[in-house]
Amino acid sequence: MNIKQQFKEGLITQNPVTVQLLGMCSTMAITTTLFNGIGMGLSVLVILTLSNIIISLLRKIIPNKVRIACYIVVIAGFVTIVDLLLKAYLPDLSSSLGLFIPLIVVNCIILGRAESFASKNGVLASAIDGIAQGLGYTIILVVMCVIREFLGGGTFGAGVISPKGIQILPSGIPALGMILPVGGFLTLAVVIAAMQYFLNRPKKDGESEEVSK
Repeated sequence: MNIKQQFKEGLITQNPVTVQLLGMCSTMAITTTLFNGIGMGLSVLVILTLSNIIISLLRKIIPNKVRIACYIVVIAGFVTIVDLLLKAYLPDLSSSLGLFIPLIVVNCIILGRAESFASKNGVLASAIDGIAQGLGYTIILVVMCVIREFLGGGTFGAGVISPKGIQILPSGIPALGMILPVGGFLTLAVVIAAMQYFLNRPKKDGESEEVSK
């Protein structure tokens, strides 16, 4: 088990959003304020990590023919717990995220890691994989939230620093389209393009020699 490699994959080389292109619907839909991004990201991180642990523990006794159904039952249990906790302690966040919390049950990121990793690896490795992939997802959500909130509303930290955030741009300047669905598509496209450029940029001689070593 290489913990450093797992975090590198989750955050960069196999980032669930910018490389694997998973969970795109929620990524574009809820990234309008920093509050939404952090809330959704942490929810997915917790559910993904706990689901990975349980699926890894049960991987040898789950019949192969019904494994996907079993994964969904495990994930749905943790989604229900998180959903109820949000409604009880963070009702504003629960209302803002709406159906996207229950839809985590069929989120391709969580099902994908259950099938490709947790069902084939030990508990500790699966837990670290859940944390790494969850952090990678959360970071992309936060980046998109900051960009869309700033360009679309001229604010920063809405719901986190203060209810309306810190007003940076004066009214009339922000492009309101950035907080609409088209803004989600444009922002996600730019973030994916930036990540792909970073991963595929031509390496200098020094970097190539270091990689080869």
